[in-house]
Amino acid sequence: MDARLNLHTNPLAAQLFKHFNAAGKVIANSTLPAATQELVKIRASQINGCGFCTDMHTKDAAAAGETPTRLNLVATWREATVFTDAERAALELAEQGTRIADAAGGVSDEVWANAAKHYDEDQLAALIAIIALINAYNRANVIVQQPAGDYVPGMFG
Repeated sequence: MDARLNLHTNPLAAQLFKHFNAAGKVIANSTLPAATQELVKIRASQINGCGFCTDMHTKDAAAAGETPTRLNLVATWREATVFTDAERAALELAEQGTRIADAAGGVSDEVWANAAKHYDEDQLAALIAIIALINAYNRANVIVQQPAGDYVPGMFG
């Protein structure tokens, strides 16, 4: 299976994604915990049906020491006992931020307040940015039908 368009070799797409990647580095260097960043990217990617990003971020998280149990339970985090209250707040914010079109009210005040209990303003800014950025990556990869399964941690940087 080949992608409809190679986002890595097309000059315009490569230039655009260079900027996306730069934004991702700002987020990665923030005080938002790395594990939370990966969990959010995985959950949004699952919701959006992005196999490429789900493959990438589960493998990156595992390479960084995330446990198989937690990775296997991301999609069912509400019922899982392996996530902290802060991670649960981030996952809920990620879900509502990803499903904006499904909910007329967008992100609820309750979900925002819960996230704000666990994260400072810089971390909230990083959460907003990572949710927006992973959704952009997901949409691009889903549109071009980017194949999943061959990602190796570190292959893009």
